Amino acid sequence: MTEEQKPSGRTHHRFIILALITILLALSSGDRATLSIAGPHMSQALGITPVELGWMFSAFAWAYVLAQIPAGWITDRLGAKQTILVGLILWSLVTFLMSGVGWLTYPFLTMLILRFLLGAFESPVGPAAGRIIAAWFPSSERGIAGAIFNSAQYVSLVLFTPLMGFLDHRFGWEHIFGVMGVLGFLLALTWAVSYYPPARHPKLGAAELDYMRAGGALVDLGAGSPSATEAHGPRWSDLVELFKSRMLVGIFLAQYGITSITWFFVSWFPSYLVKERGLSILDASLIATIPAIFGFVGGVVTGVFSDWLLKRSGSLSVARKTPITIGLVMTVLIIGCNYTNSTFLITALMSAAFFGKGFGSLGWTVVADTAPKEVIGLTGGVFNAIGNTAGIVTPVAIGYILATTGSFNGALVYVGLHGLMAALCYWVIVGRIERLVIRKGVGLIRAAPLIAE
Repeated sequence: MTEEQKPSGRTHHRFIILALITILLALSSGDRATLSIAGPHMSQALGITPVELGWMFSAFAWAYVLAQIPAGWITDRLGAKQTILVGLILWSLVTFLMSGVGWLTYPFLTMLILRFLLGAFESPVGPAAGRIIAAWFPSSERGIAGAIFNSAQYVSLVLFTPLMGFLDHRFGWEHIFGVMGVLGFLLALTWAVSYYPPARHPKLGAAELDYMRAGGALVDLGAGSPSATEAHGPRWSDLVELFKSRMLVGIFLAQYGITSITWFFVSWFPSYLVKERGLSILDASLIATIPAIFGFVGGVVTGVFSDWLLKRSGSLSVARKTPITIGLVMTVLIIGCNYTNSTFLITALMSAAFFGKGFGSLGWTVVADTAPKEVIGLTGGVFNAIGNTAGIVTPVAIGYILATTGSFNGALVYVGLHGLMAALCYWVIVGRIERLVIRKGVGLIRAAPLIAE
């Protein structure tokens, strides 16, 4: 890339867009985690059992998983801006309505329904973000872009967990849902006036657009002149083709393991600190931010490291799989919490495991690297659907482990082993990482790589 082709220091709108989708994921992660903070006091007030609370956690994931493929199809058909705007307004409304379940005769059933709707309306975030990263970032910057975006889940815990803990402590659990719903409405307004696809962005300079295009960014996605595939949406045959790719299947399965760890932290972790370690909900919400900070650091550092490896090695496989493996092996440290009663050591082990989880979470970067450009949203939907199946299984499994054993020891072993499973998927199943393309009458084939292998 010549100096003339590089954007000036004043034209970095792609990073403004990255900040916007990172905030979007942070809020959606905060909204799905509201129940983890409100859960202990809400359960006491409404007589909800641990198993029922596990099903309430799981209700979100059922809808989130079932809606991922339709959400991916809609995103490819309508574009990211419209799909996200509608979803954001609707899930914020649902979050706000949760503040009133204590006034109803059947609060458990009502929360199941509202959590299900929350999952359905949040489902476009992942597919849309995968499409946005592929459109706005060249291959050499997707590592850091995907890592920063993925770090939003940790930003969410750092920002929103203390806020929700304070609201619960000072005003009551109901106010957690009300405040988070209002924040969603404000972000919807910001999204409506701020997001544009690259080719239609009113402030994006020609130099930056050319730099992005030359580096492999799919800048014409959503530009107003869609291809036949985009105009009519993906076909069912495209969905079938995705599962014929061993590389994509391995990526999908690995995401299940990674997301199992995520769901422990966004569902049962505060309850672990309160019930197993005897902390108050306010103290637990504050301590829970420490592993989240380490997860955020790991999530950002891995992007820098991965892009550095890409420049040094010229291999997407080396650049993506190396940090993924290092990070996921570190997550096993969570099991060490079973062998100490020290709050300091527990916090340290959780922080190390969460750093590893962040360092190993390059899944969205890999999707942006590999998905056929015509069905990036659909591929992201399948990726997120299979990954978040863990959100159905993990909260309920932990609920039953607690009901059976009365302890979190088995739960921590269950969670920790999923990190090893994910690392093995990348080495045993995925193979070489590279872009796939759709050829009519042929199906998926591997494209000539932009980066030499």
